[in-house]
Amino acid sequence: MKFAFIAAKKADYPVAWMCCRVGVSTSGFYRWSTAGDPERTTRHRRLGTLVRALHAENNGVYGSPRMCHALKARGEHIGRAQTATIMRENGLVGRAPRPFRRTTDSKHDLPIAPNLVARDFEPPAKNQVWVGDITYVRTWSGWLYLAVVIDLFSRRVVGWAIADHMRTELVLSALSMAFLARQPGPGLIFHSDRGSQYASHAYRAALTARGALCSMSNKGDCYDNAVAESFFGSLKQELLYRFSWATHDVTIEAIGNYIDCFYNTRRLHSFIGYTSPLQYELQTADRRSAA
Repeated sequence: MKFAFIAAKKADYPVAWMCCRVGVSTSGFYRWSTAGDPERTTRHRRLGTLVRALHAENNGVYGSPRMCHALKARGEHIGRAQTATIMRENGLVGRAPRPFRRTTDSKHDLPIAPNLVARDFEPPAKNQVWVGDITYVRTWSGWLYLAVVIDLFSRRVVGWAIADHMRTELVLSALSMAFLARQPGPGLIFHSDRGSQYASHAYRAALTARGALCSMSNKGDCYDNAVAESFFGSLKQELLYRFSWATHDVTIEAIGNYIDCFYNTRRLHSFIGYTSPLQYELQTADRRSAA
């Protein structure tokens, strides 16, 4: 009787709200509502199979928002609430971020560049503003350090390097990869925190040689480099925190696969309309060509 009442009133009131008021579960209502409709039951089962496949295909990291967009990209007409219900019925959950922790040591006497970005994280085209940062990676064989370069336009990781040290050579290696892959013109802004690696004479000379401008975050303000920190949060939650890492070689290979084969090419990014960074750049290029 309760389910029948909810079905009769669902055009006027939210289903979840009514289920809560009458003391029944939302998933129970939807199971009841599809029980007498073979077509809807078949679709619900098919969606469950598809959700399980997409969850596995994307390393088990998608929550209901990204899963919903992934389903829509497959041509499914579905909302977030139904997606969340199907995931819950199948025991599937995404990966939530851990609290932010600052690791930069900016206590040095090297020159500090002005903040040219000022939290404007939306450049109009690629290769206009890059950001860089370093993070720690724990393994059984000792610490590794990962440096990345990210294009703010598409959130694509355009350069990265891993080493067992965090000297200036580490960030220079990541920058060299980015320059080689992207070939940006003069006027590119490279933004980072105030770490000694980025403030070093060698690093700033490498930027100057390519006609790039150096920009640095305000003192003690992690939000000025939030995009790089967000990437590290995703990497750690979706890969590094899920497994134990025995050797440096295995860890480096896994991080490389995550960046090149998943994050850049397949992972749906909420900031760029739930497309991957590579798809976003290709779609933008297509639109500009058409114009």
